[in-house]
Amino acid sequence: MLGLSQQIQLRGFLLLIALLITLIYSAQLNAASGSPKPIRFIVPWAAGGGTDITARIYAANLSKRLNQTVIVDNRTGASGILGVDVTAKAPPDGNTICIISASSAVNSATNQNMPYDLVKDLQGVSQLIAAPFVLVVLPSFPAKSVGELIAYAKANPGKLNYGSSGVRGLTHLAGAMLAHMSQTDMVHVAYRGEAAAIIDLMSGSTQFQVASLLNANPHINSGRLRALAITSSKRNSALPDIPTIAESGIPGYEVSQWYGVVTSAKVPKEIVNKLSADIAISARDPEVVQRLKTDGVDAVSSKPEEFSAHVKSEVARW
Repeated sequence: MLGLSQQIQLRGFLLLIALLITLIYSAQLNAASGSPKPIRFIVPWAAGGGTDITARIYAANLSKRLNQTVIVDNRTGASGILGVDVTAKAPPDGNTICIISASSAVNSATNQNMPYDLVKDLQGVSQLIAAPFVLVVLPSFPAKSVGELIAYAKANPGKLNYGSSGVRGLTHLAGAMLAHMSQTDMVHVAYRGEAAAIIDLMSGSTQFQVASLLNANPHINSGRLRALAITSSKRNSALPDIPTIAESGIPGYEVSQWYGVVTSAKVPKEIVNKLSADIAISARDPEVVQRLKTDGVDAVSSKPEEFSAHVKSEVARW
């Protein structure tokens, strides 16, 4: 006769065996049915920002077309570094991918304490979008042009605040470049993601922001924000009447945004090539193209080696 404690231990052991059998049986059923493992699509920034919107557009299209679940996983922190680090250290099965931006290249170029090497520990899958930034203010702000914004900054040194998606991020450096090239004293305010920065801009906590078109355009169209200038060398089709910063009195100014997908450098090439080909099909889907075009963003794609080379060149540039 077993004692009470021995009976409890035996029951626990039998329950554990039953659980393991159930898990093994479920795994066998999934394998037999051909159900693929979900893809985890990491977004290293907060929900609602340009990268998050883009990732969700592509994730929805891929899920529907491939009949495979693509889960968007927002892993925020350290200006996007934490989410990329999770991807670099994920199992190399191709089921963890990550959206990065030009800001990720800036991080790698300017931060000496990165937990990963963007060029060596990760590999490109495909570029997703190419787009300029837009300089926006509240409609009530007195400056109606870049020239007036600069005049305001010179008349109020240290009192003009601009938000960004984080320290050393591209929107931070885009604002810092404007201050440097206009020889003005502007104050940078860092946020955990671009969406949070725009919320504070619309509340009046900051005075201007260099934001992604994807994130800012809905607010521009609704009248909650006013666009002063585009950051690229040419005007954008979504805002054809808005001048560039270069033609607004700051010649030579140019900062552009891009988003793309990376995965662990250890993922086999055949898996990466398959992912890249799937993304390329999504990038040509009229629904994806139109959804991004509405916000002034061009859907693009590239081969893995092309995007890897692009990331490497961007790190070297910054």
